Amino acid sequence: MANLSTKIKMYAVANGVADVDFMKDVKLQDDSDGNGAYIKFWGLSIPEPTDAQLSAQETAADTEEANNQVRSTRRTAYGDIGEQLDEIYKDIDAWKARIKSIKDNNPKS
Repeated sequence: MANLSTKIKMYAVANGVADVDFMKDVKLQDDSDGNGAYIKFWGLSIPEPTDAQLSAQETAADTEEANNQVRSTRRTAYGDIGEQLDEIYKDIDAWKARIKSIKDNNPKS
C-alpha cells in the first residue's frame, strides 16, 4: 500500500500540478487514534482529493515507490560521478557494460 504523500503527488500530477511541497502546499498529520495519516492543510490550486480519488492513484503510487527504490539502488551502484568520469576516460565500453548490468539487475516497473 502506497504512502499518502505518494498518492497525493500522483493525484497532483494527474491534475496538472508537477510539484508538491509538503512543507508549504500540503501538510499531513498522523491521526492519534491509529487510523493513519490525513490531509491537515491543502493549499494547492486544484481541489483537495476525495478518498476515492486517492484510492484511484494506488497503482500509480505503488509503481512510483517501487521505481524510487530502484533509482536509489542504481544510484548507489553507479558510484561517485568523478569515478565514473575516470572510468569513461579509461574505457568507455567497460563503463557502458557496467551501467547496463546495473540497469538490467535493477529494472524499473
